[in-house]
Amino acid sequence: MDKAVKKTAILTFVGLFALLLFARCFFTVDETEWAVVVRFGKLVGTVGEAGLHLRSPIDSVRKFDKRLQVYNPPATEFLTGDKKNLLIDAFVVWQIDDPVRFWQSVGDAVGAEMRLHDLVWSQLAASLGNYDLANLVAVRNKEVGNGGETKLNELTETVRTQCRNVARRLYGIDIVDVRIKRLNFPEQNKEAVFARMRAERERIAKRYLAEGEEIAARIKSEADRERERILAEAYREAERIKGEGDAIAARIYGQAFSRDPQFYKMLRTLDAYKKALDNKTTIVLSADSEFLRLLTQGREKADR
Repeated sequence: MDKAVKKTAILTFVGLFALLLFARCFFTVDETEWAVVVRFGKLVGTVGEAGLHLRSPIDSVRKFDKRLQVYNPPATEFLTGDKKNLLIDAFVVWQIDDPVRFWQSVGDAVGAEMRLHDLVWSQLAASLGNYDLANLVAVRNKEVGNGGETKLNELTETVRTQCRNVARRLYGIDIVDVRIKRLNFPEQNKEAVFARMRAERERIAKRYLAEGEEIAARIKSEADRERERILAEAYREAERIKGEGDAIAARIYGQAFSRDPQFYKMLRTLDAYKKALDNKTTIVLSADSEFLRLLTQGREKADR
């Protein structure tokens, strides 16, 4: 009985071992993966097609993601061509181009990102030395802003081109893109930069104010000049109309005087009394004064 149990156990163990051994002869690869087959540390082959694949039971399989990867480290401080410190937040888009070289040189994604950081960020530091801060940062208007964006694109394209062939040759990595997300100033430099920005804005504001005052003075001068012209024309027209009215009045007076000189003389005398005499006026004249003859002697004697 004991022998039968032992035999059954042995057969079961052998069956399980054979099943496990058979199962190790197969492996699956996803469509998003590269597979590298290794035997005792030596390369046997690579698989890039999705599906079920055969291998030796003593082989091991290393799988790597063939999709695009994004390396996005913390912002790093760099020095521009005009010796200005600049904090740059950049990222790299990469993918495995040669799985064998990738496995042999870096081993995994962490190692790949370490190599990429050394390669790309050193090239970024070298390329940034060819640009001044004013070429990269927009400070005034849309035109400068477009120019700064163009320079940044030019910078990142240069870095990508310089690093792409090296990464492929050494690490089996294809650098698809290099981009800068944000430019900033180090904390210790921000206050000085903000002070310069405020001074620049104040200078622009003063210039606008001076230009506005100059335009206002010019408009006021033109308005005063136009006012004087209009007043002069109005005065000239008023004098013309007044002259015409005086001439008409003189003609009417002449016609009235020619019809009844004595009556006209009396009216003129009464007008003179109205203008010269009132309740507050005191005049001392002789009794035979020509001015008072109409009042003292009546119309008949005043006419003689």
